[in-house]
Amino acid sequence: MSQSSLDDDELFGEAAEEMRADVEGHIEAARDALPDDDALWEVDDGGNTLGVVNTLKTALNTEEVASHVRDAKKAFVIGQRADAFDGDDLADDLAAIEDVLADLEAASEHAGALAETLPELRGALPDE
Repeated sequence: MSQSSLDDDELFGEAAEEMRADVEGHIEAARDALPDDDALWEVDDGGNTLGVVNTLKTALNTEEVASHVRDAKKAFVIGQRADAFDGDDLADDLAAIEDVLADLEAASEHAGALAETLPELRGALPDE
């Protein structure tokens, strides 16, 4: 390899481009992992309320989204601190996906609590 191919500025530029691509890739993967709006709105007839709530709880699974957001943020923070790229657009994209993730997590907690409460409530009500 020639000396010019090992220039620090050139290597830094390449690394910055790769880091930005990594952040963008994780943001896109997080978006792709979000549940489809129909998955939250339409449910298969589970035969009872608990079946519907459990279907909703399954649709609200956020593990994959959260994992991609975490990976995107790690690469973003490193790139930003190194001044490797102007990250305003990436910061906005990350903030938007984090907002959706927070809403999904809150809805998932509510659905989980409802799924736990319904059988208890049913057991507490008198049989006809």
